Amino acid sequence: MNPFSHRPLPIVDGYQSFCEMYPKPYCKNEVDPYTKTRIILMNGTEFESNWFSHQFARHVTDNDLRRELAMTRNAEKQQQLTVSLLKPCDESPLEHTISYEQLAVDLTAELAKREPDCQVKKALDFALLEDFDHLYRYANLLEGKQGILAERLVGKYTEIMPGRPTISHHRCPLDNVKKNINAKTACKETVLATMTITAAEQQTMNYYMNITNLATDDMSRRLYQEIALVEEEHVTQYESLMDSSATWLEMLLWHEYTECYLYWSCYMTETDRRIKKLWEENLEIEIGHLHKAAELLKKYEGKEWQQVIPDGNFPAPLSLHENIDYVRCILKNTVQFTGCREDYKKVCELNEDADFFRYQKIIAPDTDTVPSHKVICAAINRRGKDYRFECSENPVCELRNRRCDNTSVGRVKHAAESTGFCCN
Repeated sequence: MNPFSHRPLPIVDGYQSFCEMYPKPYCKNEVDPYTKTRIILMNGTEFESNWFSHQFARHVTDNDLRRELAMTRNAEKQQQLTVSLLKPCDESPLEHTISYEQLAVDLTAELAKREPDCQVKKALDFALLEDFDHLYRYANLLEGKQGILAERLVGKYTEIMPGRPTISHHRCPLDNVKKNINAKTACKETVLATMTITAAEQQTMNYYMNITNLATDDMSRRLYQEIALVEEEHVTQYESLMDSSATWLEMLLWHEYTECYLYWSCYMTETDRRIKKLWEENLEIEIGHLHKAAELLKKYEGKEWQQVIPDGNFPAPLSLHENIDYVRCILKNTVQFTGCREDYKKVCELNEDADFFRYQKIIAPDTDTVPSHKVICAAINRRGKDYRFECSENPVCELRNRRCDNTSVGRVKHAAESTGFCCN
């Protein structure tokens, strides 16, 4: 599909009444897990587009252009509200958190499996193991606080077991900034991947930042606090991959194109007929936004859309599905790596005075007080062992002990063996 070849819907035709933009929520006991993750993905995609538009408006002085941005931005916010309200009232924030982490795992894995740029793939594979571990930590918290097994919420499509331990995720900010791509020379799939994953991780960060002080017990508040800071690291990493040399109007076009692509992907892969119709309606609205972005690009910069996106045809739809074998492979081969400026290194390759070790001493001087570790210790004390859902034993032998939480892998030299990253 090429959205540039479709007749655009006028912007105002995408506006809705309050009744129209308030949808019937899904039933949390019947909904497919990947319908939930698609909803979270599109909520984050809409927020990213809306927030980009706000930042754009704060950096231009032409009020005609700012009015055009405001018209589209209002429609984007209505779309986001509709999508976010598909979540039902009886689904607790912690249950919803499990879906956030399932999205993070399976979206990241799927993007990595398709990614032709080696540096971008390494970034995806690296953060994949961290979101995978977050799912395990939140699942143990959920079992302890609400007696709910997260394997039911993820449909047993995603394993729940330790990844790179969360305590090891805390890095000096200098090591989270990577080399940006150039959208003019990168393949379209790479540009879409950087924009998609940045939006998804930003949505996760925002959710955790907002939910931290609303959690009703100390352990939950502390775990959200810790993982929210890791999501900040992920957003920093992923946004640094995006093309920072593109103009505001070029990026506006890419944002709208990304939204069109993701709504189309959701429509092509959705199993719920009612929600599939919503994806189709939003795709039509976004096609109108895309054409408006192309119009503004031509008016203010004298560029045709083909100068930014030479081929408007979508790549294959982005599908959310199980990635158990892929995650296991990345876990086995890269668990002992950490960020090191624009690249990644095994912990054993770092100097003793490396920023990673210095930052670890600041934020986690005593491992016994780290929230992500305490959650698992509490589960072990309560159940005799941690909660997991795994198809077979963990591919990292140091992470197989269910009666003792490992706090060394990924942060202590030679705590595990890793071979390295691979490119597609």
